[in-house]
Amino acid sequence: MRSKVVFFEVQGGNDKGADGFRKDTMPMVNALKERGVDAEVIFYDKAREEEIYNYVSLNGIAYVSRINPGNLKEEQSYFQMLRRLCEDGVIGMPHPDAMIGYGSKDVLVKLKTTTLVPDDTFAYYDKKNFRQQFPKSLAYGERVLKQNRGSTGEGIWRVQLVEALEGQDEAPLDAQIKCTEAKDNHVEYWQLGEFIDYCEQYIAGENGMIVDMRFLPRIKEGEIRLFMLRDKPFYVVHKKPAETEDAFSATLFSGAEYRYDTPEQWSNLVESFLSQLPEVRSLLGNYDLPLIWTADFILDTNEALEDEYILGEMNCSCVGFTSQLELAYDVAEEIIAAIKENTLTV
Repeated sequence: MRSKVVFFEVQGGNDKGADGFRKDTMPMVNALKERGVDAEVIFYDKAREEEIYNYVSLNGIAYVSRINPGNLKEEQSYFQMLRRLCEDGVIGMPHPDAMIGYGSKDVLVKLKTTTLVPDDTFAYYDKKNFRQQFPKSLAYGERVLKQNRGSTGEGIWRVQLVEALEGQDEAPLDAQIKCTEAKDNHVEYWQLGEFIDYCEQYIAGENGMIVDMRFLPRIKEGEIRLFMLRDKPFYVVHKKPAETEDAFSATLFSGAEYRYDTPEQWSNLVESFLSQLPEVRSLLGNYDLPLIWTADFILDTNEALEDEYILGEMNCSCVGFTSQLELAYDVAEEIIAAIKENTLTV
């Protein structure tokens, strides 16, 4: 009879502790065991994939994926194994297609019909569309380009024209542009056509794409990250960029300052987002909400001069909570609740 909760990890990577595990994995395993739930860690290995699949399919009631996609060359094989397990009735936390849906940058385009995302947000999956549309987007104001891959701000660029256009609805390819990368807020100057050529590398290859969205100047006030356990906000991280002229990055590496708040301190944002969760879930495939995930917001001002919150990114691939390991007990409770809910509907 299936009873195990299996945590998937992978060998190696810079997210591991001295014992070889992610620092937040064993606290979750131990919290489940304290509650009488059998749990173990299995390291995914493509060479042992069939053996792992057979074992988990036979013994696992649920899996929790704790693999950073950047540490896994065989990502598609891993996702396909997870799909097979879900088809066999193993509860996916999250389902691989939910992991893709909530974790990809083009989630912004999928949610354009909501009030969370401006309607002048675009996704480029091929070089031709990128070259045709981006000069038009840039003609109307500063933009932010986001590659689908990478982390810590790599391949995320704030782009602005050095000289404003007069009466043109498309920036010429020889226009001078100022580009600031979120990785470390460094500035580069390019001709637009050359920069487009450079960014085409982000489109190439598997899962390659670029999101193009309006630059929101109120990022200087800080990015607001909701840390979610399924449909429950547990804490908020306020990430304020460094106090330098061009800084817009909210990563620690770039010098941003982090403050940890309660959801009650951001009640307007929390209430608005939770009210839209059913629609978000529907637009992203109607899968169960991820076990651990985040949603990042930036303040903007609407036409009525009121504050509004714009979604900048979601992540659910392998969100860590190493600075708040006491949350492992809350995560364990959510895992148990999810198992009960799913077994009651079978």
